[in-house]
Amino acid sequence: MADVEEPKFNSLAERIAALNQQKNFTAPPPSTKRPPPPPPPGAGKHPSHVSAPKTNGVVSSQSPSLPARPKRQNLPNLPRRTNTSESAVESPSVPGRDAPPPLPTRKNSTQPSPALPARRPSAQPLNSRRGSNSSDVSHISTLSNLSLNPVSSRTSTMSTEVQPTRRVLAPTLDQAKLPPLPPSRQEREAQEAREAAEKQAMEVVKAPLLSARSAPAVPQSRPGLPPRLPSRPNNSTAHLQVDENSSVTPRRLPPPPSAFVRPATTFESTRRPAAPGPRSGPRPSDEVPPPVPISSRPTFSQIDSVAERKTTSCLICRDFSGPDSVAAQYPSHSLPRHDPVGYLANVLCGPFPSATDKARAIFTWCHHNIAYNVEEFFGKCIKGRNVEETIFHGKAVCQGYAEVYQAIAQRAGLQCVVIGGHGKGYGYKPLRNGEPLPPRDPSGHAWNAVCIDNGEWKLLDACWGAGSVGDQQYHKQFKPQMFCLSNDLFGLKHFPKEEKYFFRNDGRILTWEEYIIGPTKGEKAEFYGTDEGISEFTFSPAEKHIPVYSGEVVRFQFSKVCEHWIPERHGRGKSYLLLMKIHGMDGRKEDLVPLETDGFWWWTDISARDLGAPGQTIFLYGLTTLNNKDARGVTKEEYYRTKNSGGYSMSWAIYAKWELV
Repeated sequence: MADVEEPKFNSLAERIAALNQQKNFTAPPPSTKRPPPPPPPGAGKHPSHVSAPKTNGVVSSQSPSLPARPKRQNLPNLPRRTNTSESAVESPSVPGRDAPPPLPTRKNSTQPSPALPARRPSAQPLNSRRGSNSSDVSHISTLSNLSLNPVSSRTSTMSTEVQPTRRVLAPTLDQAKLPPLPPSRQEREAQEAREAAEKQAMEVVKAPLLSARSAPAVPQSRPGLPPRLPSRPNNSTAHLQVDENSSVTPRRLPPPPSAFVRPATTFESTRRPAAPGPRSGPRPSDEVPPPVPISSRPTFSQIDSVAERKTTSCLICRDFSGPDSVAAQYPSHSLPRHDPVGYLANVLCGPFPSATDKARAIFTWCHHNIAYNVEEFFGKCIKGRNVEETIFHGKAVCQGYAEVYQAIAQRAGLQCVVIGGHGKGYGYKPLRNGEPLPPRDPSGHAWNAVCIDNGEWKLLDACWGAGSVGDQQYHKQFKPQMFCLSNDLFGLKHFPKEEKYFFRNDGRILTWEEYIIGPTKGEKAEFYGTDEGISEFTFSPAEKHIPVYSGEVVRFQFSKVCEHWIPERHGRGKSYLLLMKIHGMDGRKEDLVPLETDGFWWWTDISARDLGAPGQTIFLYGLTTLNNKDARGVTKEEYYRTKNSGGYSMSWAIYAKWELV
């Protein structure tokens, strides 16, 4: 295209007139303000119609984008423009000046703006929600999306009118298919109980094979005590009150004697016989039981030996004659001066493979060779000594006993610890009724815990097992119960400073209040101890004070220390006859009432009015001599026969004491 010569103007008016003649010229807006946005489609003039491509039946129009405007500069002289042709002709720029680019021609379309696509409906209508904040949030989000959409509000309204939204409702709850819930715990237990009952009803159990010739005659149930009857006449009201009390709180019957313990043999069956009824089918094996082989039938001596072996786990009835005899052979003055602890660990524990026997040998040796240092204890000048000094000195307090025992046990390979705490020993006064609880102070005593057979931790007190203190003097007396007592009974008189040293069978940690008050909930009856196998923990009544005018019949009841205890084997011979020393009604007539016995329990029932008057004291006696003869084995009938014969003499030992109130 040939260049067009630019016209020249002689004045400014001519140039303005030439510019006004140009139809497509638009003066640039002032630079002080931002250019306004382009008008919406369809507004103003509609100079021409421009066809646009159709997409899915919707006409789309495209507006030309404006180029970036240059910075304002001094306007140069405008060139002369010609508008004769339909197409725009570029004018040559003035040399030496930067002319602004020409503005594009704005093309307006009369076609309507395209409608927005249909909005996807929500799965849950806003008006169907109940009490939920989610509807508000969804509405707000919809409004924000509309406001951020560059499409004008008019266009959005038109598109909404053209294609209304479709709401899709959620299915109702009844139409939904939900998985079934798992059964609850009660339903499972009920189902298991029904299945067990059905299984037991369908099961056919054979009757146990019992032979009268091969099985020993053993009573199926333990014999109980005779009914509570007073040994003295009593009014009917007292009997009535006793019956009422017994119905409310039934007394636990004492166990029978344990002279024979039936072992678990093939003669016993743990399955119950089935209920009588028709059988489901013929079973030839159930018609006739197989014969019992005579060659394998145990004899009575074999049964007795099996029953005797079951008592070995009881420390009270265990035979410790071997460890006790070894412990008496090594007095402290015969020990070598060099390493006496190692020497004792070798000679006392070497002969025994059992950890229990080793622990017993050390316990017994402390009784023979260490005495309680009453001089330093009452003089309040206890001196600290090491283990070797205590062994050769031969005297110590509870801490010295515990340290010597620990040193020998550890050298012998036993696990042993020293436990400090409180002990109800010398100087302890039981808490009286109404007295405040003393402050917690688990101190003043020491004992040991040693690991014996089967990994069991055993509590023991070598100090109290060697003797006792009374009238500021030491009384040497071997007390094996301080080694044989169970940990639960041991804890009734020992409270450790550290909770981990209770070693109870039930795992409980006693509180200070439970320890001080004890199981009797009051002042306990005085028990003086005995070597006749009577347990102080089964005394009844356990309280020290007995009301006289209660109108009740008082049951005095005691038992052996162990069901396996046999006086002739574990004691000094046959048992003594136990007598209750009472004072009669109003304290006017003293009497000795013998107790009934079944070999394990002793008991008698006496009216409270017949015990005596308030302020008097009653005792439990053991008849030691009768007519200047040893009274071991004397029965109740022999005692009454001798007493009614006239002249007689007797002596007794005191086992327990109560006070009447």
